[in-house]
Amino acid sequence: MNKKSLLPPIARKTSHTETVHGELRNDPYRWLHRRDSKEVEAYLKSENMYTEKMMEPSLDLQKVLFSEFINRIEESDETVPYMEGDYYYFSRTIKGQQYSILYRSQKKNKTSPEVVLDLNELSDGEAYASFGHIEVCPNSTLVAYSLDFSGFRDFELRLLSMSDRKNVDLQPNNVRSFAWANDSRHLFFVTENSAKRPHKVWRQNVISGEQSLVYEERDPLYSVSVSRSRSDKYIFFYSLSTTTNEISYVSADDPIQPLRVFNKRRSGHQYYVEHGENGFYIQSNKDAINSRVMFTSEKKTQEKFWSELIPHHSDVVIDDIQVFKGWIVIEERFQGFIRLRVLDISDGSMRQINLPESLCSVSEYHNEQFDSHEYLFEYESYLSPASVYSYNFKTCKLRLIKQEKVKPYFKKSLYSSELIEVKVEDGTTVPVTIVYKRSSRSTGARPMLLSGYGAYGIPSDPYFSTPRLSLLDRGVIFAVAHVRGGGESGRAWHDKGRMLLKRNSFNDFISCAKHLISAGYTEPKKLMISGGSAGGLLVTAVANMSPELFNGVIADVPFVDVVNTMLDESLPLTVGEYEEWGNPHNKPYYSYIKSYSPYDNVKAQNYPTMLVQTSLNDSQVMYWEPAKYVARLRELKTDSRPLLLKVNMEGGHGGSSGRYDFLREIAFEYSFILGVLGLEE
Repeated sequence: MNKKSLLPPIARKTSHTETVHGELRNDPYRWLHRRDSKEVEAYLKSENMYTEKMMEPSLDLQKVLFSEFINRIEESDETVPYMEGDYYYFSRTIKGQQYSILYRSQKKNKTSPEVVLDLNELSDGEAYASFGHIEVCPNSTLVAYSLDFSGFRDFELRLLSMSDRKNVDLQPNNVRSFAWANDSRHLFFVTENSAKRPHKVWRQNVISGEQSLVYEERDPLYSVSVSRSRSDKYIFFYSLSTTTNEISYVSADDPIQPLRVFNKRRSGHQYYVEHGENGFYIQSNKDAINSRVMFTSEKKTQEKFWSELIPHHSDVVIDDIQVFKGWIVIEERFQGFIRLRVLDISDGSMRQINLPESLCSVSEYHNEQFDSHEYLFEYESYLSPASVYSYNFKTCKLRLIKQEKVKPYFKKSLYSSELIEVKVEDGTTVPVTIVYKRSSRSTGARPMLLSGYGAYGIPSDPYFSTPRLSLLDRGVIFAVAHVRGGGESGRAWHDKGRMLLKRNSFNDFISCAKHLISAGYTEPKKLMISGGSAGGLLVTAVANMSPELFNGVIADVPFVDVVNTMLDESLPLTVGEYEEWGNPHNKPYYSYIKSYSPYDNVKAQNYPTMLVQTSLNDSQVMYWEPAKYVARLRELKTDSRPLLLKVNMEGGHGGSSGRYDFLREIAFEYSFILGVLGLEE
């Protein structure tokens, strides 16, 4: 990085005070909240100019990295086709185009396919474009889809007629999920309020234009979504908080009928419903923290009528169930990582799908057919590129349909992955997964990038990354600390890293870093850490707590101003996340959140070299959080190490939407990593 005679921007300070629980708080950088201010725009651009100047020496490396990324992938490629209605659907990428194109064909061999949606055309003239949701109506004549052109998740609902390629104007904006009734005329969709909470369900006759409000969720802790059962018989309406939910439903054949409540909400009870041939299957945490599977008839849906189908186990977590006509696929976690089992409904027998590796990620592919004899799922690991597998329910055979090609030639045997266990201060064992190139592992302490997340009960499963090979091939070890707060071991693991136990996440991460150093994997001057969103909170909190352990930090769209954000109920996500972080309007939560909030705990000490990245149009973590955090770091930190803020002026929470733009962002980030680790040559 260029350190010669470059001075960073210094944000002006003003007085912005408020009294919270008798304490006077001053937020001197609150003026940065004014999104439409010319002064704010000028300041953010000055930060970008400074970052660009500091990173000028890495431009050649960025080009090399981007070229490596591109050379490894098939720029023109197709996805595995799946059947929905009378058509097979698949997506195709074309070299040079930013977005994939959705096609359909009446035959699986893709004879004379027709374009369904081409985001390259739809996004013409737009700097950002993203689909939210796509739903084809049952008779395959209409396609409902939602589009966001800002990155702020401002999705507008559109309707495409496949016969004449004309769009039918449905008017509603800020739409989240939607689902068709069986008549292909009535569409249910969910709209959000000013705080971006999905709260209203509407029914619209797309032929007559008649529109009706059918449900409104008034409790601000809950968000609403709608989905259609795989059996095509019901439409489900979910009202969900972090800890509790309630489901209503209506017959897909009779969408005009009032919604019926499946089972009334009860504090702490989480349940999810799938429809099968003979009734409803329910995944429930009733007297079962790791969940169990229940069954009930279509006429008696209240929980007093539920009977147990798959019991609760203390060492196995049920993540999800997928119900087909004759089988149920159970996604579950054993010792922190995913596995799949299949229940034969006819005789109650259970079998396990033998996955290629234990450290892997698995997710459902497109399984639209209820009466199907196969289950399609996506699979990847640190060592196995993204793949689609088919499991035949009748023959029990697993078949690889397609695996992502990694060019010019990816040799799996050159790399290795490991699972290690770290005992932290309170005696809990925290898993850490690592991947590296074999030739670099036996040469003593090595450069390492340690990542983490640890929030919302979301697990950090091992995944393949073609860009990451550019780090591994240069000798960098990649590691993930599976800290509490995530979902690796179910609800209990999540509960021990949220609310008034959130500091466990930070302590776990620090303990994992110390273990990796003491075990000889790395050393502080060779250790970088990274995290995004809630993971950005994780790495910036530990940078405040133990900066001496790390040489560099990458914080992507980091949630760093926790107190101020959680006090502001007008912001997206705030109220709905009281059950994750706590409500600081209550003094115990205020004091606890304040004890770790990165923005509130910046102090006069040395910090690692840091790259903080954000997006102007991020609706989940507002741009001003990282901007204010960097301003306060510049004010207080006592070292001269580089501190960079990079603002994507046109992106959202996930950065840029186009695939080439996204790879350029990774090239920038990796050049920073390699520069800090002294591996830029």
